[in-house]
Amino acid sequence: MTKVLVAYGSTRGSTREIAGWIGQVLAEQGLEVEVRAAAGMKDVGGYDAVVLGGAVYYGRWHRHARTLVRRCAGQLAQRPVWLFSSGPLQRVDDRDVSPPAGAERARRRVGARENVVFGGCLRADAKGFPAATMAKTAAGDFRDAERVRAWARDIAYDLKAAS
Repeated sequence: MTKVLVAYGSTRGSTREIAGWIGQVLAEQGLEVEVRAAAGMKDVGGYDAVVLGGAVYYGRWHRHARTLVRRCAGQLAQRPVWLFSSGPLQRVDDRDVSPPAGAERARRRVGARENVVFGGCLRADAKGFPAATMAKTAAGDFRDAERVRAWARDIAYDLKAAS
């Protein structure tokens, strides 16, 4: 059975939720899945494929996602990898938003198959500066769960076709 790591870098939890949606779909498609925070991970050798996501803050891909790519670049380059970003506080589709520079550098470094962007989420009760200030005018959940799930089904299809 194909073992897939779905790792994420998330500060406020919405990217973690997206990773959970992806993991659920992959498991429903018969894959063995582990959903984990990227923080502190030093090895991806026990997985046949990796889906790695990071929240986007001020145009930068989450530091835990970037760090995982740096630490495990050699291992990641030896297996199928898909990348995603979440964060624009707007509805997005494939044509609306380019991945942040850090995610694009990661894609090139490890030869990731795809690098997609999903809308983000900022809750009205966000704490801390600048999130609380931004929440006054830009709060909302702009994630498209069905788009995320469709993308995960495509990944499952690719992995099952290759095995």
